[in-house]
Amino acid sequence: MDKKYTNRKLIISATIGLLTTATAMAKEAGTADTATTLPDLAAGLNTVWMLLAAMLVFFMQPGFALVEAGFTRSKNTANILMKNLCDFSFGSLLYWSIGFGIMFGAGGFTGVPNFFNIDFYDSGLPKAGFLVFQTVFCATAATIVSGAMAERTKFSMYICYSILICTVIYPVSGHWTWGGGWLMNSDEGSFMINIFGTTFHDFAGSTVVHSVGGWVALVGATVVGPRIGKYGKDGKSRAIPGHNLTVAALGVFILWFGWFGFNPGSRLAAATEEDRIAISSVFLTTNLAACAGGVMSLLVSRMRYGKPLLSLTLNGILAGLVGITAGCDLVSPAGAALIGGICGTVMVFAVDFIDKVLKIDDPVGASSVHGVCGFLGTLLTGLFATQGGLFYGGGAGLLGAQAFGALVVGAWAATMGFVVFKGLDMIRGLRVPARIEEEGLDIYEHGESAYNS
Repeated sequence: MDKKYTNRKLIISATIGLLTTATAMAKEAGTADTATTLPDLAAGLNTVWMLLAAMLVFFMQPGFALVEAGFTRSKNTANILMKNLCDFSFGSLLYWSIGFGIMFGAGGFTGVPNFFNIDFYDSGLPKAGFLVFQTVFCATAATIVSGAMAERTKFSMYICYSILICTVIYPVSGHWTWGGGWLMNSDEGSFMINIFGTTFHDFAGSTVVHSVGGWVALVGATVVGPRIGKYGKDGKSRAIPGHNLTVAALGVFILWFGWFGFNPGSRLAAATEEDRIAISSVFLTTNLAACAGGVMSLLVSRMRYGKPLLSLTLNGILAGLVGITAGCDLVSPAGAALIGGICGTVMVFAVDFIDKVLKIDDPVGASSVHGVCGFLGTLLTGLFATQGGLFYGGGAGLLGAQAFGALVVGAWAATMGFVVFKGLDMIRGLRVPARIEEEGLDIYEHGESAYNS
């Protein structure tokens, strides 16, 4: 019995030893797997979020197309749709091959070109996905100009402009602000730190994207001249109604929806609790600004014109969205509503000023919505930012940096826009002949019409 008992004891001890060793090994392997899996999951979640945001921003392209088409006459609809298609198609190829390297390459004023190569840049996310995300922003800047020059610009000349904004105008100023250039350089002794004590802040592109497109649009509309019949012999502005406000309203809803990729997506991360809180906050500030912009433009149009005008209300929503894009990550919900309301109000007066005082014909109000409100929203960030804003005890440093950055980028965009459009006008002529303008660009420029009875 003693021997039998001893054998059993040895077997039990050996079994327990084996189980303990196996458990320890499994635990060790599990810990290693967990250590490997968690970073992978976080990177995967961030990548999916970035690509989802890129899809939402891409969906803004049909939004722009519908807004522009609805605010203009039916005889030019095919031309407008074609321009919006080409903005993205040409823009994607050119930004990949040239623009991305200039925007994110090493350098102060401009990045060193890296033609057809994206391997030089490491954002911590897949390079191809990051390129796509940046491409949709570039295409947005390019397509803003289309509406301001609609109904009288040669298609071939517009394509030439689109090429230049995607390879030079947008990438250079984008490098200053997002690509490591001098406006975002926070090193001790850098220009912005020495002068303002802080760097320029544009979270998702009030200046980098919208103001650039808006100022180029204003210059383009000036160089190409007003549409036939827009101004009478007495110099007074005459309304040229768009053919379909239903289409324009649908376009604004699509843009509003796409903006939830434009602003929250610029966080480029969604894996941590801090990311989730930040994204949710940006969603809220973006939506509140849009609503406030629409409400204020409705009220102002009612007071000025006796009726709550749908066209101005639609642009008021866009004005609020453009205005909040710079500081959507820094302002409180109340600050976002104030920024949106201010931009929606100013937009109404800016449309009148550009049309009736400057005599610049902008059929969709692109220069007011994107240029004026992009600049204004960037400036207001210096007032309403909860960290560093003047109204929150941060002093005038951020406000000064915002004003300086918006002015410098605006001056760059306007100057380059003038050089491009004036040069094209002198070489080939920007404008279609009067007969084509009066009968419509669709048939003469493209051989087909958007509407056939």
